[in-house]
Amino acid sequence: MELHDVWFVLIAVLWIGYFFLEGFDFGVGVLTKLLARDRTEKRVLINTIGPVWDGNEVWLLTAGGATFAAFPEWYATLFSGFYLPLLVILVCLIIRGVAFEYRAKRPEENWQRNWEQAIFWTSLVPAFLWGVAFGNIVHGVKIDADMEYVGNLWDLLNPYALLGGLVTLSLFTFHGAVFAALKTVGDIRTRARALALKLGLVTAVLALAFLVWTQVDNGDGWSLVAMLVAVVALVGAIGAIRIGREGWSFALSGVTVAAAVAMLFLTLFPNVMPSSLDPAWSLTVTNASSSPYTLKIMTWCAAIATPLVLLYQGWTYWVFRKRIGTQHIADAAH
Repeated sequence: MELHDVWFVLIAVLWIGYFFLEGFDFGVGVLTKLLARDRTEKRVLINTIGPVWDGNEVWLLTAGGATFAAFPEWYATLFSGFYLPLLVILVCLIIRGVAFEYRAKRPEENWQRNWEQAIFWTSLVPAFLWGVAFGNIVHGVKIDADMEYVGNLWDLLNPYALLGGLVTLSLFTFHGAVFAALKTVGDIRTRARALALKLGLVTAVLALAFLVWTQVDNGDGWSLVAMLVAVVALVGAIGAIRIGREGWSFALSGVTVAAAVAMLFLTLFPNVMPSSLDPAWSLTVTNASSSPYTLKIMTWCAAIATPLVLLYQGWTYWVFRKRIGTQHIADAAH
C-alpha cells in the first residue's frame, strides 16, 4: 500500500472519530430544546458534554490539517468550492463554543435564553451541513480539468446531498439522545430513552434510503459490507434502548456512525473528490497528494502524537464518566 493510500485511510479514521464524538454532542445540543423542560434540565444536558465537547473538536482540526498536508489539491478544491457552507459551519462552531462558556456568566433570563438558543441552532446547522457536504463529495461535483470547482451554491443543494444532511442530523440527534440517557438519572433519563426510540425509527428510514442510494450509485462489495454493518448496528441500537440498555445502545449507535462514514470513504476510493463533468477530471489519491517525502514525515509525526491524544481524551471520559441529574445542579452564584 502506498503512503497516499495510507493517508486516505487515516483521514477516513479521523472523520469517523469526529462524527462519532462530535455527533453525540451535536445531538445533545439539539436536545436542549427538544428534551429539556426547564433551565435546570438544560444545564444537566449541557453538563453531560461540558468536559468533552472541545476535545471532540480536536478530531476535526486534525482531519482538516491532515487533508491540507497530505492532499493539498483536495483541500484547495474542497474549501474553495464549498466555501459558504464550510464558513457557516465554522461560524457555528465558534459561536457554539462561546455560548457554552458565556451562558452562565450573567443571571438574567434573556441572556441565558439567548445563549441556549445559540447552542441549539449552532448544533443543528452543522449536523445538517456536514451531511450535505459529504453527500456532495461522494456524489460528485463540477470539477474541471484544472482541478477547480466550477459549480455554484445551488448545485450543492441537490436531493442526494439534502437527504445526506437529514441523515446526519437525525443520526446525530439519536446518538445524542442515547448519550443523554446513558449520562443522566431520573425523569430526564426516562424521557431521553423514549425520545431516542422515536428518533431511531426516523433515522432508520432516512439512513436506509441514503445508504441504498449510495450503494446503487457507487458501491462495491466492501461498501455493501459496511452498509450492512451500519444497518444492523442501528437496528441493534434501537432494540437496546427499547429495553433500557443505554451502554449497548450507545456503542451500537457509534458503530452505525463509524460504518456509515466508512461506507462513504469506501465508495470514494481511489477518488477523493469525483468530477461530475468528466471522470478523468476527478481528484484521486494519486493526483491530489503531497510528495512521498512529505507523507513520510507526516506518518512519523502521526505515529508519535496519535497515542498521546487518544490517552488524554480517554482519560477525560473516564474522569467524567458518572451520571448526573437535576439534583446535582447547584444554584448559580454570580
